[in-house]
Amino acid sequence: MPYSEDDLLPLSALQHLLFCPRQCALIHIEQAWQENLFTAQGRLMHERVDQTGRESRKDVKIEYGMPLRCLRLGLIGKADVVEFHKMDSEGGWRPFPVEYKRGKQKKENWDKVQLCAQALCLEEMLGRAVPAGALFYGKNRRRQDVLFSDELRRESEDAALQLHELIAAGRTPAPVYTKRCDSCSFYELCLPRLLEKKRKVESYLDQAYELDSQKFCFYVLKYCLPKHMDKIQ
Repeated sequence: MPYSEDDLLPLSALQHLLFCPRQCALIHIEQAWQENLFTAQGRLMHERVDQTGRESRKDVKIEYGMPLRCLRLGLIGKADVVEFHKMDSEGGWRPFPVEYKRGKQKKENWDKVQLCAQALCLEEMLGRAVPAGALFYGKNRRRQDVLFSDELRRESEDAALQLHELIAAGRTPAPVYTKRCDSCSFYELCLPRLLEKKRKVESYLDQAYELDSQKFCFYVLKYCLPKHMDKIQ
């Protein structure tokens, strides 16, 4: 069942979710935002390419800042660039989304999932297959072609569903510290090390209390109850 217009969530939130569910909740549930050098550089890069416009280069038409929407996945957003490649054999133009990123290529699929979700939006909007796209990384100024395989499409669909479930629950997940927390703009707001230690202490106290309760019950059953039964007899 497709989502309504009121239920559409930002397409960019998929990358936030896959990077860190807590970061995603801080941004999209608690409406918090923290900027550091990395996010500022990324924002400036997107501002340069997100301005709506178009141009043509031989057999390629280019749309900048193209609005996107997918009711099936409940997503809305904007593509940095969509190239339309002329198809000689079939006629018409094939969409080819290009997403700009500040850093460099990642081992994880976060960026690919976001790009694939853009392709799914384009397929629903235009009724035309979008088999591939590209990621452009500003740090090394390299363009990585991405094939939208069935596996990547399922991963993007699953991420969209998880995003809607997270937002609908309205709860911010507890912090879990990893190395990537150190470069996160939300580090000072999130306090992953401090809150994780607090949670571990609380867990230790709960376990200690449960253990003491078990010891008390064992003591009662072994020593107190038999003596009490002897008096009754």
